[in-house]
Amino acid sequence: MKKVGKFNVLQHELVAEHHVVPKKDEDKVLSEIGIARDLLPKISRSDPAIKALEEIHGPLESGTIIKIIRKSPTMGYSVYYRAISSEVFK
Repeated sequence: MKKVGKFNVLQHELVAEHHVVPKKDEDKVLSEIGIARDLLPKISRSDPAIKALEEIHGPLESGTIIKIIRKSPTMGYSVYYRAISSEVFK
C-alpha cells in the first residue's frame, strides 16, 4: 500500500498565511497596534493552522503571537494578530 503524506493546511490556497512572531519582536508589534497581549483575539492551540506551525517550529507556548495575512480582492492584504490560547473554543 502506498504511504500517503501528511496534508499541510498552510499550503492550501484558501487558508490565510500564518506566521509565528519572533519573541524579540512581540513587544514592538504590540506597541505598533496599541494593544496589550492579553487583549489580543485568541486562536486555539487545536486550530489546524497552529498544529501545522508546531510541525514546523516545535511546540508553541500559550500567549505566542501569530501574524495572519489574509488576501482580499477588495483590500489587497489585511494583517491580523492572534495569541495562542490553550482554551478549546466551541
